[in-house]
Amino acid sequence: MILLLLFLCLFAALLLGYPVAFTLAGVSLIFGFYTFGLDLFYLLPLRIFGTMSNQILIAVPLFVYMGVMLEKSGIASRLLNTMAILLGKVKGGLAISVALVGAMLAASTGIVGATVVTMGLMSLPSMLKRGYTPEYATGIIAASGTLGQIIPPSIVLILMGSVMNISIGELFIAAVVPGVLLVICYIFYVYIYAVIYPDDVPPIPEEEIAAFKKELTPSLLIKTFVLPFLLILSVLGSIFLGIASPTEAAGVGAMAATLLTALEGKLTWKAVKESAFESGNLTSMVFMILVGATAFGLVFRGLGGDDLLVELIQSADLEPYTFLALVMVGIFIAGFFIDFIEIIFIFMPVVTPIFEMYGLNTLWIAILVSLNLQTSFLTPPFGFSLFYLKGVAPKEIKTKQIYKGIVPYIGIQILLITGIIFFPEIVTWLPNFLD
Repeated sequence: MILLLLFLCLFAALLLGYPVAFTLAGVSLIFGFYTFGLDLFYLLPLRIFGTMSNQILIAVPLFVYMGVMLEKSGIASRLLNTMAILLGKVKGGLAISVALVGAMLAASTGIVGATVVTMGLMSLPSMLKRGYTPEYATGIIAASGTLGQIIPPSIVLILMGSVMNISIGELFIAAVVPGVLLVICYIFYVYIYAVIYPDDVPPIPEEEIAAFKKELTPSLLIKTFVLPFLLILSVLGSIFLGIASPTEAAGVGAMAATLLTALEGKLTWKAVKESAFESGNLTSMVFMILVGATAFGLVFRGLGGDDLLVELIQSADLEPYTFLALVMVGIFIAGFFIDFIEIIFIFMPVVTPIFEMYGLNTLWIAILVSLNLQTSFLTPPFGFSLFYLKGVAPKEIKTKQIYKGIVPYIGIQILLITGIIFFPEIVTWLPNFLD
């Protein structure tokens, strides 16, 4: 009954609109004092200190800074324009270029907000001007912007690894194939749609392609594609080759992004100041939620919640895949209302021991959950990717058009999750091959 009351108070406070971090911490302190008495104020600082001393988490602010600094460099906008013209004669070429650039930005930054805003500002007006329907244009931009949630280096994967006690490097390797498959599925969909409904997806005019190609020198083309590739190589290459740990690679990436911005001539004091402020702001939010979740986890275990949950599942005689389906549905529904960070810190510490009890591969589970969490950025009413896009979209774009445009991509993600459930080798093949 006390556990039930704990959850009811938590969700009631969240629904009333109180900040997640302070809700988790506040409710946990009240119930923790009832559970542990004054010992709570001895146990909780030890638990928080143990969590914060995890060196893996140092990668979070470094990767956030890398993404913000890359946005300041202007490389992303040039890459998007160049790719769009090169694919101009392909059906749905501009939409395909958005998917490809979204994947490259995901592998360079992993920051959803920066990617969606950049592509929304650069490509949405261009797509609408060329006659693309609002639903088609906004759908691919919002979906491509969330690829940073699964394509490494991903903040989701870092947090998932720290909570589930899985090697971040192994998670990054395991996420490569599912991430690539998701990009391919997006491209396949936008191309087939363009073939079936050509009037909704007009091609880029020949004269515009010809005019751009006259300005596109070989040196500019090399600079456009080589610089982002060097950043990806410096981060992921150093991890996959065993040269650096994920935390060290985050430092390499932060420095590389700063140097690229300098090469572009945009490394100003204002850019550095804004990057530091935005990185500090985002990192503080993540870690405040982590402190609240740590307090919640301590109280939950102190009340015997994990043991009770295991007993309930054992008494219900659930099959492993039935339990997995319940967890995945629960996380998918939770993604409609709360952020991926809260879901990781609230759900995963509770369900991970049960997955281990069933003998399921936790690496496979982590990738499945990460793909599931990606949908939380796309599902209304609180899909952050939709908010970011609406914020930079022209006034004539209605919210319902963005919601309608994103539906096929949510379906694609669900299909991919289902495929990985039935074929775990999609996740485990590359780590096993490189082992």
